[in-house]
Amino acid sequence: MAEVREMTVGVLGGTGAQGKGLAIRWAAAGLRVVIGSRKADRARDAASEIAEVAGGRVTGADNAETAASADLVLVALPWDGHAETLESLRPQLAGKIVVDCVNPLGFDAKGPYPLEVPEGSAAQQAAALLPDSRVTAAFHHVSAVTLADLSVEHVDLDVLVLGDDREATDVVRALAGTIPGVRGIFGGRLRNAHQVEALTANLIAINRRYKAHAGLRITDV
Repeated sequence: MAEVREMTVGVLGGTGAQGKGLAIRWAAAGLRVVIGSRKADRARDAASEIAEVAGGRVTGADNAETAASADLVLVALPWDGHAETLESLRPQLAGKIVVDCVNPLGFDAKGPYPLEVPEGSAAQQAAALLPDSRVTAAFHHVSAVTLADLSVEHVDLDVLVLGDDREATDVVRALAGTIPGVRGIFGGRLRNAHQVEALTANLIAINRRYKAHAGLRITDV
């Protein structure tokens, strides 16, 4: 945990709801956070908003500077820009822990559904594009609304963390644990990320039906 609290966490896609929500919680926990965006001014605006809500040490920069300055990088990008953005950041992300939380989903009149990804999952695509990075998958099932609401002091949630580098998954599990109430649970190797990403479609359906912000809890662990 001490190691995580000494890290700078970069958030690619930090101007979106999921990235911003996680950044709020990490800033509130005292971590150094850098918000990334294609446009640096948007990132700086989002960083100011987050700092106003959560306090802490939050700055903003373009994606390349964010990736270069961070020790650990969360990928919270829109799916349609996932591959292009990561490929462009390969040099800046080399040697770093990369946490992919992207859910490739489609929506139609029947609701959300998982998209087919040639590599198997968004996380596996990230690993293929970033061969020199330590790619993990996590934070797929966290409600952005709950994250952004600091009046929710205890977030009742387990975060499944997947990856082939056990040390990297342990660091990401510790990162999850900086959010009060959240546990990071090892969920298997990266090849199992598809069903974790796809499960988000089920959770969206649950939340719509029950007007909730449902997540997951793993029993007997």
